[in-house]
Amino acid sequence: MEKKTSYKAAGVDIAAGEKAVERIKDDARSTFTPRVLTELGKFGGFFALDRLNYKQPVLVSSIDGVGTKLKVAFLMKKHDTIGEDLVNHCVNDILVGGAKPLFFLDYIGVGKLDPGIMEAIVSGMARACRQTGCALIGGEMAEMPGIYQSGEYDVAGCITGIVEKERIVDGSRITQGDILIGLPSSGLHTNGYSLARKILFESASLTVDAMPEELNMSLGEALLQVHICYLKSVHPLLDQFDVHGMSHVTGGGLVGNTNRILPDGFRLNIEWNAWKIPSIFRLIQKLGNIEDQEMRRTFNLGIGFVLVADKKEADRIIQALEKSGEAPVVVGEVVSG
Repeated sequence: MEKKTSYKAAGVDIAAGEKAVERIKDDARSTFTPRVLTELGKFGGFFALDRLNYKQPVLVSSIDGVGTKLKVAFLMKKHDTIGEDLVNHCVNDILVGGAKPLFFLDYIGVGKLDPGIMEAIVSGMARACRQTGCALIGGEMAEMPGIYQSGEYDVAGCITGIVEKERIVDGSRITQGDILIGLPSSGLHTNGYSLARKILFESASLTVDAMPEELNMSLGEALLQVHICYLKSVHPLLDQFDVHGMSHVTGGGLVGNTNRILPDGFRLNIEWNAWKIPSIFRLIQKLGNIEDQEMRRTFNLGIGFVLVADKKEADRIIQALEKSGEAPVVVGEVVSG
C-alpha cells in the first residue's frame, strides 16, 4: 500500500498555527484603538486616519528586527521581552522624526511552531503597544522547516506613525553650538550582540547563568534588559521646546547615528567622560580587549537617545526630562567642520 504523506509530515502543523493564533488574539485585541476597523485574521488590517486633528498629516513608517539578541533569549528560554524590544525599537525610530505611533504589524518565522513561545513573544509586543498607544493590527507566523534551527525563530516588525507636516523634526535646523542631550539606555538594547556573544560566550566561555562581579544580576539577565522606549518622555517636549533634531542610538553608536541627521558642514564634539558607561559594556571591553573606538561605533555605551537643541533651551529641556523620570546628560555639542 502506498504510504500517505501530509503537510504536517513535511514539518508544517496547520493546527498548531491555528492554536497559536487563538492564544494571541486577546493580547492583540487589548491594543486596539477605536480607529482599528478590522478583526484579527483578515488579509489586511484597516486603520482609520485621524484627519480632524491634523492639517497636513504625514505618515511615517519603519521596519526592523532585534538581531542576534534572539540567541540570548533562546539560551535563557525567555521569550516574553523580545516582542517588547521590537516594538520599542520601532517606536523610537519614528519618534526621531516627531511622529507618534498608530499601528504595528509583526512577522515571526520559525522552524517548528510552539504555540506557547508564540504567545510569549506576542504578549511582549502587546505590552509595548499598550504602553505607547499603538495598535497591533496584524501579523504573520510562518512555519518553515529547514530554514530555522530547532527551537529558534526570527522576528521583525513594521510600524506606522503620524506627524503634522510642519512639526516634522529632521535635523535640518541643527547649527553650530547646539547641545546634545543624551538619555540613558538600559544596556545593549538591540545592537552589538554578535560581538558581545562572541566575547562573552565563546572567548570567555561564560554562560547566561554566570554572575560576573561587575554586574548585580546574571549575565543573561543583563543582556536581555528591555530596550527602552522614549516616547512618553520625549514626545511631549516637542510641543514645549524647539528641538532641532533627534537620534536613536542603535548600530553605529552615538556618533554614527547622530551624524545621520547633521546638515553638511557640521560635526559632533562628544564628551565621552560626561556619563558613566554601564558595567555590561566595561565587562565586554575588558574580556574582549576592545579598543575604545570599536566600542563607540558598535554599542550605545549607555546613551540610547539624543536630542539636539539650542544651548539657550538646553537647561529647560533637561529639567522637563528630569520631571518625566529621565536622567538626561549633556554628551556634547555641534561644531563646524
